[in-house]
Amino acid sequence: MRPRRWVSVLVCAAAASAAVTACGSGGASQTADGRTELTIATFNEFGYEGLFSEYEAAHPDIKITQRKTGQGGPHHQNLFTKLGAGSGLADVEAVEEGYLSQVMAKASQFNDLKEIGPKDLSTNRWLDWKTAAATTRDGKLIGYGTDIGPLAMCYRKDLFDKAGLPSDPEAVKALFATWESYFAAGEQFTARSGGVAWFDNAAQIFNAMHNQHEVGYFDKSDNLVVETNPDIRKDWDAVTSAVAKGQSAKLVAFSPEWNTGFKTGAFATKTCPSWMLGVIESQAGPENKGKWAVTDAFPDGGGNWGGSYLTVPRQGKNTTKAAELAAWLTAPEQQIKAFQAKGTFPSQVDALKSPALLEQTNPYFGDVKAGALFAAQAGKVAAAQYKGPADGQLQENVFSPALQSVEQGKNAGEAWLTAVEGAEKAAK
Repeated sequence: MRPRRWVSVLVCAAAASAAVTACGSGGASQTADGRTELTIATFNEFGYEGLFSEYEAAHPDIKITQRKTGQGGPHHQNLFTKLGAGSGLADVEAVEEGYLSQVMAKASQFNDLKEIGPKDLSTNRWLDWKTAAATTRDGKLIGYGTDIGPLAMCYRKDLFDKAGLPSDPEAVKALFATWESYFAAGEQFTARSGGVAWFDNAAQIFNAMHNQHEVGYFDKSDNLVVETNPDIRKDWDAVTSAVAKGQSAKLVAFSPEWNTGFKTGAFATKTCPSWMLGVIESQAGPENKGKWAVTDAFPDGGGNWGGSYLTVPRQGKNTTKAAELAAWLTAPEQQIKAFQAKGTFPSQVDALKSPALLEQTNPYFGDVKAGALFAAQAGKVAAAQYKGPADGQLQENVFSPALQSVEQGKNAGEAWLTAVEGAEKAAK
C-alpha cells in the first residue's frame, strides 16, 4: 500500500487556542467569531492545503482545521482506537485502501454518504470500481474516493541496454505483456547484468500479482481461501522461483537500503503506480535523470496500488457540513488541483479526461506524458478485488515476511506452510 505517516491528536484546551470556545467529542467546534470548525485528518500528501483556503473563502461560516500526519499505520491505529473509544475522531477521516476492509467491517460507525451528502452528487463521478470498494453489501456508501494508483512498469533504460534487452518504451511492452514473459525476461537480464537484480523484492511483485485476481485471500463471505484459491499458490511459486534464480534484490520496501537501491541501480524494474514516479525521482536523484523510463504496460493487464477515501464518522457533531466538505474536495475540479499540487492521481471520470491531466509531462522520465499514460492504465482496471477484514494484516504481517524469509534462504515450501498458518491465525 501507499506509504503514509503519523497522526497527531488535537487537544481541546482553553490554553491551546484562544480562538476555540467549545470542543466536542467529534471534533466539531465553534470559533470565537461564530464559524463552525471542521476537522479533517489526512496523511502523507493529499494536496488539500490550497483547497482549504479556497473552500473557506466560498463558505465564510466554515473554519477548517487539518490534522496532517505521515505514515498510514499510526494514523489508522489512531482511527480504530478512537472508534472503539467512541470519541476523538475528526469530522472527516481519510482512509487508505489498504485499511478500507477494516473500516467496512465497522461500517455502522460511519455515515452513509448517500444519505447525508449533497443530494445532487452522483456516484457516477468516480470510476465504478473505486465506488464499489467503499459500498456495503446493503448499498451504503462509506467513503468518497480521492486518489488511485493505476499500475504501469518502470525500468532502467541504461541497464536494459547493457544487458542487450530492448529499452524503448514501446519495444519493452512485449517483455511486460504477461507475468510469464516478465520472469522470462528477468532470466535473460540476470544472466547478463553482472549482478544487478531484475526487481526490488518478492513481496512487491507478489502483491501486484495477487491484487489482479477476482478472489484474493478471502471470498465475499469473508471465508479465508488461502489454501483453496489456486491463484495464490501459483503466484507464490512463480515469485519464489524467480528469487531462486537471482532475480530479486531482496530489499525491503521503503527501507533505507531500498531507497539507496534506486540511486545505485541495484535493480532494473519496478512495479510502478502513478505515485511511484515521485518516489523514484526523489530516491534515484538528479544524477539518474533520463535513465529511468515508464511504459504503459503491466503484466496480465492493469492493476491498482494505493488511493484513499474520505469518510464521515458518526461521532461528529456537524456531519452534514463535513459531508459537504468531503464531497467538494473529491469533485473532479478539486482533484485536478490536488494532482497539480502533489501528484495524487484522480479517481473521477471527468478528471481523467481533463487536458490538465492528459497533457502533463514528467521531465525526469524523458518528458513522457505521464498523466495520459496513467489515465489509460486506470481504464484497464475492471474491478477492485474484495478485501476481507484481515486482508491488510495478511499482506503486511504474513505474506510479506514469509517472502522475505525465502529471500533470506528459507525453503519456499516451508515458508508457504508458515504463511498459511499465519493467515489462519490472523483471520480468527
